Amino acid sequence: MEFLMDYAGFLIRALTVVVAIVVVLVAFAAVRQRGRRKGDGQLQVTRLNDFYKALRERLEQSILQKDQLKQVRKEEARQLKAERKAGTQKARVYVLDFDGDIKASAVENLRHEITALLTLATPQDEVVLRLESGGGMVHSYGLAASQLARIRQAGVPLTVCVDKVAASGGYMMACIGEKILSAPFAVLGSIGVVAQLPNVHRLLKKHDVDMEVLTAGEYKRTLTVFGENTEKGREKFQEDLETTHQLFKNFVARYRPQLAIDEVATGEVWLGQSALGLQLVDELRTSDEYLAERARTAELFQLHYAQKKSLQERFGMAASVALDRFVLTWWSRLNQQRFW
Repeated sequence: MEFLMDYAGFLIRALTVVVAIVVVLVAFAAVRQRGRRKGDGQLQVTRLNDFYKALRERLEQSILQKDQLKQVRKEEARQLKAERKAGTQKARVYVLDFDGDIKASAVENLRHEITALLTLATPQDEVVLRLESGGGMVHSYGLAASQLARIRQAGVPLTVCVDKVAASGGYMMACIGEKILSAPFAVLGSIGVVAQLPNVHRLLKKHDVDMEVLTAGEYKRTLTVFGENTEKGREKFQEDLETTHQLFKNFVARYRPQLAIDEVATGEVWLGQSALGLQLVDELRTSDEYLAERARTAELFQLHYAQKKSLQERFGMAASVALDRFVLTWWSRLNQQRFW
């Protein structure tokens, strides 16, 4: 027991020293970064054809006999030489990814990716968006959808692939695609608007707590968390929801006129197989299947705009990981001592 106490004391002192060093270094990094403009991001481009080629070649090396492998490589070289001699230019496919949270935070990178590709993309090319989102804030997803609309306005074909979910604001983005491809069990739809908030006015009143809400403008505040809500305020709030829903429906109907919009804009969601029958999607296919097929005839480029992190942010992340590992190691060793 005495050994355990000494060991625990040593670890606590060591942890204190580590924390102190981290605090000093973070403060130093903050001083260095003070007054500096935050670094710009960087566009990262990955050629997906090389990725698919590497997968295929690795499998061929493991399965084919040496003479078979030699023949395959010889045929590939012949085809490449013929393409170069003919001077044929393959179409380009620009692949984007959008993993949406409630605030559609990924739009900050999406807007730069779209700006970049539109400097080169032509109507003979294609943009493929791999979209995953259950929706979120109206204004945030409205901006994200507007960014995709730039692609359509430029006359560049847009294909949206949904492997898991594109609902509510996510479907608002998906509907802009000239083609929507969905996995059979992906979740789509939820063309509706929802808002909710708690009200603790009766609780405050029970404890003799008054809440004053002062506004200038009849409908500056319709429903509140702390104040007493009125029927007039509820009616106005509902009216605003209905207006937003109508705008949502009009937006979807504009890009997918084949929909029976009043039938699908009920807030319901459907799995891919059912969504196909309702024309919410155009084809049941995963993004992997579609991109692997396109790689045979086109040049695929994955674009990702990465925000550069400041020295303080990078060091803070590294310090956090190191501290987590230290605490985890200390805890596991202490538990091992107990079991021994």
